[in-house]
Amino acid sequence: MSMPRLDSDDEIEQLPPEIAKKARALLMSLVRPHLAMVVFLAVIVVLTAVFMVIGPVFIADALDNGVPAAIDGDMDPLIRAVTLFIVSAVAGAILAFTSTRLVGITAQKILFTLRERVFTHVQRLDLGYHEKSTSGRLVSRQTSDMESVQQFLSYSLFDTALAVLQMLFIAVTLVVLDIPLAIVVFAGFVPLFFITKSAHSTQRSAYRRTRTSIAKVIVHFVETMGGIRAVQAYRRQPERRGTLSDQDARYRDANTDALRGVAWFAGWTRLIGNVTQTVIIVIGAWLVIEGWTQVGVLAAFILYLRRFYGPLDELVQAFNLYQSASAALEKIAAVLDTDPEVVEPTQPRALPAHASSAVPSADDADSAATKPANGRALDLDQVRFAYADGPDVLPRFSLHIPAGQIVALVGATGAGKSTLVKLVTRFYDPSVGRITLDEVDLRDLDDAQLRSSVVMVTQESFLFAGTIADNIRIGNPNASDEDVVAAATAVGLDAYIRRLPEGYATDVKKRGGRLSSGQRQLVSFARVFLADPDVVVLDEATAHLDIPSERLVQNALATVLEGRTAIIIAHRLSTVEIADRVLVMESGRIIEDGTPDELISGTGKFAQLHQAWRDSLV
Repeated sequence: MSMPRLDSDDEIEQLPPEIAKKARALLMSLVRPHLAMVVFLAVIVVLTAVFMVIGPVFIADALDNGVPAAIDGDMDPLIRAVTLFIVSAVAGAILAFTSTRLVGITAQKILFTLRERVFTHVQRLDLGYHEKSTSGRLVSRQTSDMESVQQFLSYSLFDTALAVLQMLFIAVTLVVLDIPLAIVVFAGFVPLFFITKSAHSTQRSAYRRTRTSIAKVIVHFVETMGGIRAVQAYRRQPERRGTLSDQDARYRDANTDALRGVAWFAGWTRLIGNVTQTVIIVIGAWLVIEGWTQVGVLAAFILYLRRFYGPLDELVQAFNLYQSASAALEKIAAVLDTDPEVVEPTQPRALPAHASSAVPSADDADSAATKPANGRALDLDQVRFAYADGPDVLPRFSLHIPAGQIVALVGATGAGKSTLVKLVTRFYDPSVGRITLDEVDLRDLDDAQLRSSVVMVTQESFLFAGTIADNIRIGNPNASDEDVVAAATAVGLDAYIRRLPEGYATDVKKRGGRLSSGQRQLVSFARVFLADPDVVVLDEATAHLDIPSERLVQNALATVLEGRTAIIIAHRLSTVEIADRVLVMESGRIIEDGTPDELISGTGKFAQLHQAWRDSLV
């Protein structure tokens, strides 16, 4: 039976309502700290536009007044007009250079703030968001979308403002020079208004498609490179290449549609400009012949028309970048508009001071032997949880773990073990009920105290690019070199590290590729030693260890978990040996609860699993 294939077109990146308004609000919040510089730039842009527009006025004065005066022997009017023209041209160039430079600097400051804001916000979003949203899409927000916004702010915003101001000042100047000719020029703006309005709506839609399309290309690329081993091992290169070609084709088509709209807009504006210029030449020549206007005024009008419609070409390009940047900013605003489902409390509570208590030993639950409890009591009270609109994974789940007790969770895949520890570590909040640490609801703890009290080690054993020491020090950034060595020694990693050419300064490379999976897991355990938490959660943390390494880690765990509250998920039943208590889960419920010896000697599920495991060792 073939599985239905979801076409990528069905995956539509939903934007929240009024996203355009939220994008504008986001931009204003970014600009507000630089408001003084923006006002200064606005003044410079206005002055630049004035100096760039005023030149033809001096040319008209030179033709109508300076030349006739020079013919009569008076050179002063002509020299004055030419001098003023040169001064205005030089001043306009200097101001244009200054404003372009300052706009670029200000734009980079705004983009720097935006990148930091997005990165910080994405890190705050809960695990549920990251499990639903691909990393490639977030990469697209920080790369191609940021690039679109940067191009507009750095290169097009100044040109756009300058072009608009030039057109405004030229319009005023045209009215002053000759009202009838000015009316002819303004008549061309009637069709231009409707063309611009139509282009705005169609281009916004087209550029939203380009941003979504390029995001899909990046998503597919990141996913393929992240799983390159599987791609090569199963020879999936042609399929992955075909999918990328499809996504690239959609991006190409979206860009083609967008550029077709730009070409249509540019063609119509240029046609209107050329027709208007032709009409002005004809009507202006007739007015000069009839003596109703001067040659200098007509020459100024023709020069102004070139400057009047010339900026329209720049506006077409700026319009293109604006639509792209607008669509990109909407995507970024949508990320920032996402609220984390797991939120910090407005009035956090502090955990109480540690209290010593007696916990039955793992060797004999009925004996009087006790060990000090440095951990904290953990309680799940009538907890119910479901992912999104799916079925309940934990239906009305209650559990009490005394301080300092080591609990092993056992069960088939899908029994709810990983979901349980995600709730305990507050990567998710329960749909119903509450989870407490020493009778304090996890929702009432600020994130810093929660993360210092509860530490989780997963089977992924993710390492960051950098040295081994830096990766171990993630558990406690303030740890000394001696503390790092002690942690590595405790998990049995020190001897291996010292055999490396650079020892603890050895670069682990991308994702810790220089280390084996078992060694990467030992680095994760060393982090826990440094973190010194109250509660340790191990989610199949020994899954990638060979038998010798696993035994080494078991000994280290027995030491580090002494007296601490711990929850261990393990498919390898050898890990259960250090537990005080075993919980067997099935369909989100506990079906067996007891010490390892009690359950092994019984006839339940755990006894069957344990016997099957022993038989596999024979």
